[in-house]
Amino acid sequence: MLFPIEKEQAVNFFNFINQLFEQTAFIITTNKSPKEWAKMLDDEVLATALLDRLLYRCEVINLEGKSYRMKNRKTIFNEN
Repeated sequence: MLFPIEKEQAVNFFNFINQLFEQTAFIITTNKSPKEWAKMLDDEVLATALLDRLLYRCEVINLEGKSYRMKNRKTIFNEN
């Protein structure tokens, strides 16, 4: 979620995750921390329920540092 999503989209995403909960594995990548999901979904209760399912029995890998995708693109932004 790069930008906040509409309520209907948030509910649909929750329903999708809820249907597959404990039936399959998920790999989700995001640049938002769990604390930011309530704002992105515009619903704290929905975000809490969604994160409860996503974070149950999960491994969180938190990467820090400069963007790997930008490694060879320094000239675009005139970085040295």
